[in-house]
Amino acid sequence: MSYRKVNCEDVEQVSDAKHFLSEPLGCRQVGVTFSRCPPEWNSEPHDHVDDEHEEVYVLVSGTAEVRVDQESVPVEEGDAVWIAPEATRQIRNGEGVSAFVLISAPKFDSSESSDDAWNLTGFHG
Repeated sequence: MSYRKVNCEDVEQVSDAKHFLSEPLGCRQVGVTFSRCPPEWNSEPHDHVDDEHEEVYVLVSGTAEVRVDQESVPVEEGDAVWIAPEATRQIRNGEGVSAFVLISAPKFDSSESSDDAWNLTGFHG
């Protein structure tokens, strides 16, 4: 099969906000998490130094703040924030509910792959 589909509501919730989707989707090289953040919720500050994963946080609804190191990055619906592996990051939710899609991937080493790896050619469709 060339695709897999899963609804985050069908995946067991981890902590009080997150649904890890990578395993149910059968992902091999990318981490995908859906996070529905209740009012006043804060994630644990963390980094990805050990696994060298970069992350992108995409806010799909609501408003929130992403703390990157000691900097506050206000985000609103549609905003995406790239975060380096060594940066400490934390989601801080305000008074309303917000929802994020969190995407992570390991360090990409172009010397270990073909010349056309990660060659983006545009959107077809």
